Amino acid sequence: MKNIIFTACIVMLFSCQNSAQANKNQQAVINADPVEVPLKNGKAKAYFASGCFWCVEAIYEHVKGVDEVISGYSGGHTKNPTYEASNTGKTGHAEAVEVIYDPSVVSFSTLVDVYFGSQDPTQGNGQGNDRGSQYRSIIFYQNESQKQIILKKKEALSKKLNTKVAAEVYPFQEFWIAEDYHQNYERLHPNNSYIQNVSIPRFNRFKAKFPELVKDKH
Repeated sequence: MKNIIFTACIVMLFSCQNSAQANKNQQAVINADPVEVPLKNGKAKAYFASGCFWCVEAIYEHVKGVDEVISGYSGGHTKNPTYEASNTGKTGHAEAVEVIYDPSVVSFSTLVDVYFGSQDPTQGNGQGNDRGSQYRSIIFYQNESQKQIILKKKEALSKKLNTKVAAEVYPFQEFWIAEDYHQNYERLHPNNSYIQNVSIPRFNRFKAKFPELVKDKH
């Protein structure tokens, strides 16, 4: 009996240490200095997490001034996260998108407006029925100017709604591109039930709210 109790205590000790280490690693991400991504061919990059990346990718791809949107993972403390690993909630990562845009056409500030305006800003740890830390809302900043833009808009929205805005604000560290089958998912799988029932309605709400930002159809 004593051996069983001793073994259980050892297991609990290591479990607690692993949990504490994970928390410590995640806190280091939150407290890190932001990494600024340089312009490339006049194009900038911005990073957002707002629930399922299929939905978010489709929204930003239709914003004027946005060239490309890539689905992936960011905000965690592990290297090379996968879809399966991030879904465990143990990596710290959230499903995120990399938005490649022309800052002479659309500003970072406007992209933040799209971010807050295309989600339920009050829902913590997910969007809609997609729940869990991998679906939590995170908005990433690359410098102090971007951080202040985010914080001011978040504060103003909180006052307007008279409630807490759930989005976390993280310094950008690294973006990990998701598996190929996640890219352009809405466009390639328009008849998928999730796309039909969740992604397209969310996209339509965005279009109704920001008609002036939607790319013209050609």
